[in-house]
Amino acid sequence: MSPTVCVLGAGGFIGSHLLSRLLGEPTYRVRAVDITSDKIRDLLSHPRLTFATLDIHDTKSLRPHIEASDVVVSLVALCNPSLYNTVPLDVIDANYDQPRHVVRMCAEMGKWLVHFSTSEVYGRTVAGFVSDTRAARDKKHYVLTEEGSPLVLGPVSAQRWSYAAAKQLLERLIFAHGFEHGLQYTIVRPFNFIGPRMDYIPGIDGTGVPRVLACFMEALLRGKPLQLVDGGGSRRCFTYIDDAVDAVMAILGKPAKAKGEIFNIGHPGNEVSMSELADAMVRLYRTLRPEFADTEFEIESVDAEAFYGAGYEDSDRRMPDISKAEDLLGWRPTTSLETALRQTMQSYIEEYGADCARREAC
Repeated sequence: MSPTVCVLGAGGFIGSHLLSRLLGEPTYRVRAVDITSDKIRDLLSHPRLTFATLDIHDTKSLRPHIEASDVVVSLVALCNPSLYNTVPLDVIDANYDQPRHVVRMCAEMGKWLVHFSTSEVYGRTVAGFVSDTRAARDKKHYVLTEEGSPLVLGPVSAQRWSYAAAKQLLERLIFAHGFEHGLQYTIVRPFNFIGPRMDYIPGIDGTGVPRVLACFMEALLRGKPLQLVDGGGSRRCFTYIDDAVDAVMAILGKPAKAKGEIFNIGHPGNEVSMSELADAMVRLYRTLRPEFADTEFEIESVDAEAFYGAGYEDSDRRMPDISKAEDLLGWRPTTSLETALRQTMQSYIEEYGADCARREAC
């Protein structure tokens, strides 16, 4: 009998790609849950898909979908940095209060929970606090391991950490349910997944400040300066969505090795500073849109508090140790940063380029 996977947050960026992959495999039946289905519209008529439009707040309506499934993949989150210190109560509610009910239902029903946490739980690296430059370059101070690295968050007044704190507490709740009640779980810590359908463009299909890649794409599409928060020195490892979905499929395919584990899912070879990312995207944009080959794109530095609001702090670096995923799952990312950016940027150009060209604001 085909296993049934319940995907919570199936209509989002990661969910839409995972849903497509699951339905491409004849072995899976899928129950998809979300408040929106725009990104998965083409999949809704699939014979092995049952879609429910509901919020996970509605635990009474959600319960039958979890009960009818063998494994629950929880992708539900509010994960936009511009919200962490502006609407922290909403962030804590969406990332702890709501999903804790999912955790408890999975524990009660004996369901395997594959929960998507975040690399944000690591907070700032030890290297960020080391004044000796040689010590700061020591890998043990910045390479992040699932069981060994400390989780270093800022003070309570720095509300930017509301998201990381909520996600970390939920991880601890999951671990505790495993310890006390035998919950079968796998925790995924994503490192900056990018790809088509990942974010919005303000004024077209969303409001506020999106994540960095979408911010840079908006600037390129509208001919505005690319803004580097505090000079763009922070470093991230960008992971293409196809590699990320490969990891999830490996988890689902190897339950004996995946259960009870936490996995970093990221691409250590794709580390780049935000300043370097802006330069790379300008270069690629000129290639993808030859009509702008000679256009000068301004890049400017902005203060973090001016950009995100009071209470914002940044994490200096996020470099994942992925050896556990390699050893237990046989997974390793293969998509280069160049390819990942090219594919992602092309999707933005195709989706938003014409719309921006028609608008006076663009």
